[in-house]
Amino acid sequence: MTEFLPALLLIAVSVLLVSAAYVWSFLVRLAKGTLVSTPFMSGLEPVEHAVSRYHVRWYTITMVFLAFDMEMVFMYPWAVVVAQVGPKAVIEMFSFLAVLVAGVVYAWREGAFRWT
Repeated sequence: MTEFLPALLLIAVSVLLVSAAYVWSFLVRLAKGTLVSTPFMSGLEPVEHAVSRYHVRWYTITMVFLAFDMEMVFMYPWAVVVAQVGPKAVIEMFSFLAVLVAGVVYAWREGAFRWT
């Protein structure tokens, strides 16, 4: 049980901090009511709600962006240890990149990058 103590402590602190944030937001929230002023520095009346929906194509682009973002997250540590590990690290990284390229080719074939 002692080997799980740091993880349990981290979970307890996280739950405590999230709960404290919710309680704090409840205590300091503004009174609910209608909007009585216009948006700051815009000069125009809003034409849509602030929480309006995005077009579904943005989600596909977001997934492709996240794939390449994860590529960078894995490539930085790889670049540090590639000289120590040797050819095995190079093969593994190019396999990882091949999976990402296959995902982009699939997205391209499905028309994820077409905006018309």
